[in-house]
Parts: sequence; C-alpha cells; structure tokens
Amino acid sequence: MAKQPVKQEIMALNGDEAVAYAVKQSDVDVVAAYPITPQTIIVEKFSEYVADGEVNTEFVCTESEHSAITACLAASATGARTFTASASAGLALMHEILTVTSGSRAPVVMAIANRALSSPLNIHGDQSDSMAERDSGWIHIYVENAQEAYDSILQAFRIAEDVNVSLPIMVGLDGFTLSHTLERVDTLPDETVTQFIGERKFPTVVTHEGKTVPFKLDPENPMTMGPIALQNYYFEFKRQQEEGMKNALKKIQEVNAEYAEISGRSYGNGLVEPYKLNDAEIAVVCVGSTSGTLKVVIDELRQEGIKAGLLRLRTFRPLPVEEIRSALKNAKAIAVMDKSMSFGGFGGAVYHEVRHALYDGQNHPPIVDYIYGLGGRDSNPKAFRTIFEDLLRIARSGRIEKQINYFGLRE
Repeated sequence: MAKQPVKQEIMALNGDEAVAYAVKQSDVDVVAAYPITPQTIIVEKFSEYVADGEVNTEFVCTESEHSAITACLAASATGARTFTASASAGLALMHEILTVTSGSRAPVVMAIANRALSSPLNIHGDQSDSMAERDSGWIHIYVENAQEAYDSILQAFRIAEDVNVSLPIMVGLDGFTLSHTLERVDTLPDETVTQFIGERKFPTVVTHEGKTVPFKLDPENPMTMGPIALQNYYFEFKRQQEEGMKNALKKIQEVNAEYAEISGRSYGNGLVEPYKLNDAEIAVVCVGSTSGTLKVVIDELRQEGIKAGLLRLRTFRPLPVEEIRSALKNAKAIAVMDKSMSFGGFGGAVYHEVRHALYDGQNHPPIVDYIYGLGGRDSNPKAFRTIFEDLLRIARSGRIEKQINYFGLRE
C-alpha cells in the first residue's frame, strides 16, 4: 500500500522565500553569499533565520560572488553541507570557481534567480545566466513555481551528496516571475525533512598513507583536492565527472519518487514532465515557469479538438536524452522555446539539445525554435497560441518556413 503524504503547513511565500525556508530546514552548516537582484531575498531571509537563532548555520557575507562560491567550496571540502545563491552577473563572476567546485566533486547547492546578463543592464528574468554555465559541470534543475522551488532545494541536497554523484547542483527559478511572486507553498515538518535529507555521506578514498578514509579535508588524514593534473591525469578526472552526471540521471528519479511518497508531489519522473503528450500531434518543449502558462493554452486547444502537448525539461544537466525521445515520439511538429540566446549558434541552447537528442531517434519531426522573453519581456496566453497555430501549419504541410523565430520582438 502506498504511503499517505505527511501533514503539511500551508504558507504564503514568494519563490525566494520558499528557497530560504527549504534551506532553513536542511541542516546546512555554511551559507556564503553576496546579494544581487532578484536573488537577494533568499540570503536576506536566511540571514534573519541566523540572527534569530532558528538555525545553527555559519553565515558568511562575502565581498563578492567569486568569494561566496570559494567559501562554499572550501567549507564543502572539509565536510560541511553548504548553500549559496546568485543571479546574472554574480553567477558570471563565479565562473572560475564553478568549474573548480565541480572538478573537486564538492556537492554545493545553489539557487539561481534567473536574470538577464548585461549589456545593456537589465535586472529582469531570462535564463541567459545559467545557460551560459551549462558546461561547468553542475547539475541543472529548473522549476515551474514556488512550490517546486521549495521541493527541489530539499531534493538537491540528497542528489548532490549521493556518493555516486558527488556533484554540485544549481536550481533555477525565473527572476521576478517566481522569485518575487507570492504563492501557496505546502511545507513539510522539520523532522520529516531531517529524515528525508539525512546526514551528508562521503565517498571513500585511499590516501598516500594507504588509509581508506572519507573524501574530505582532515588534518588527521591529509589529502590533496584539486591538484595539478597535466597530460597524464587530467582527462581521467573529467571522465569521472561525466560518470557522476550519468549516475545523477537515476538518482534524480529515485529522489523524485521517494519525495512523492512523503509529500504527495512529483514532477514527472524528476527529469522531464510531459503534459498531455500521449496522443499529441503538435508539442512544445520549454524550461521553467512558462510551462504553467502553456498548460492553460493547451487545455483550451484540447477543448477545441486540437491535440497539443507540452514537454517541460526539469533537468537540463544531465540531459535526459532517452526521456526526450520517448516523450516526443508521436509528435508531428515540435516547437522549442528558449529564454536565452546562443549568439551565432543557430538557435538557443534548449533547441540545440532537443534537436540533437532526436537526431538518432526513430521519429524526425520538423523542429522550430522560438527565442522569447529576453530581459523579462512578457508574453500572454493569446500570444502563445500563435506558436501552436504555426505548428499546425507545419504538421499539415511538412514544411518549415522559418526555423529560428524571435517571439514578441519588434523587428
């Protein structure tokens, strides 16, 4: 018999507050951060928990985002559970240490309130910042709403700290659209979260002294992390990171299923969330909060007899290739939506990945890209209907008139 979800407290939280509350419940040892809009509320709220004595966490307000992620890396290397948050230029400033963190196999968890990159200066939400870091060795999860932001942070610690994964995770929530919007969030009891996440576990390694010890910096068992590794060893280090990514595919699904038992909430299989795709002839693929609006449009189209569906990529790294192929196998035309640009790259990052995944699949439907929402530009359900109208024309004719489209742009 399936377990009954535990009784939960209903709270009114914006996305940033939901993240902060999840971190509060996660028994985090060190939070190091620097404020940047629209992420600031996360660390500001958490600093209140620290000041009020509600958590036993060392809070380090650093002088920059580069310093914040460096402090998290150092703390994680000594065995601490660590968290940080950032956005936009702050995430870009972290770039050097993002690759050091993943290469050191430090399971840091970071929330990203996704925001446009300069120049020109823009503080509103698109996914340019985290998509620019898609090859930095971090696991990427993107959420649809504040509830999922809360749930995903709790899951992130379990995933990152799994000994067969041991990789950092960034959880993306759309800036302002989610970070500053008040929503209902059902929160688990503290004791349930404590039991779900558990204590941090460590891979074991053999030191130069021949001791088998946990992989963490310890004066009693000295070891080196992030050593110089030239031609003889560097390649092997990178290959091991890829194995961690592959292991994460299974772990994300396991944690999603286990979390569903205690909370009553799941997000597809943890990797992808299909919506009315089983018999869909036309389909849209997207990442993040836009999926909520698209579901409304799809419901309207279904009432009109149009077989439309949606595939939301919850996990972007590691890329769930087989799940993408399976979910889209019946579609006759597909539109991919990108909230970032890959300049000179013939479409956006999500389009590249989806089209690439389907190349060796059995089904080769026409695929078009819609770059939209840059700098926080809004779109409404009526506007999104035009994408499905375009897909209907493509499905009927089998021809694509324009492969890369700039949606809602004045040209």
